[in-house]
Amino acid sequence: MEQDDLDLAVFARLSAEVQLGYEDAAADEWEASPFGWIRREPSRRKGAIGEALVRYWATQEGMKVERPTDGGHDCRIDGVPVEIKFSLIWGGGEFVFQQIRDQSYEVACLLGLEPQRVHLWAVPKGVLWLNATGQHTGAAAQDTKWLRFPALQPPDWLTPYGGTLPEARAALEKARRDLGV
Repeated sequence: MEQDDLDLAVFARLSAEVQLGYEDAAADEWEASPFGWIRREPSRRKGAIGEALVRYWATQEGMKVERPTDGGHDCRIDGVPVEIKFSLIWGGGEFVFQQIRDQSYEVACLLGLEPQRVHLWAVPKGVLWLNATGQHTGAAAQDTKWLRFPALQPPDWLTPYGGTLPEARAALEKARRDLGV
């Protein structure tokens, strides 16, 4: 056996031993999660995965999912221009929905995943924009905002717009009616 192979074998064994001291419950939860694979994806791909999950869910629910009419939204669900924002739960127990912009969507679908829980809200753009805060230049930022909140204690203003899949569907249907689509 070459020295490189011996060195690798020694440190592979040592790494496995040291890893035991660093494993935490959060990592174990994600390993047993149907969403664990998403956590391992590069950041740039996670948003696209969240978009695909919401589109597939809407289709499965019998809603018509169509391509966007412009670059200011991700898709149209039953005729409503929808922007999809996605967050896995962060280490501090928060959902963080980033890069919220004032574009051509009417409803933002906020998909938050925990290892064993799914949260979905369908929030009118005006409500989201009012409650999100500046992301890049402090609270005064106006072009790009974000929304942060504890996963287990979403803000009260989000309650009418979902939390569960049936509640989010009802909020999407209400938005469609309100828009006359």
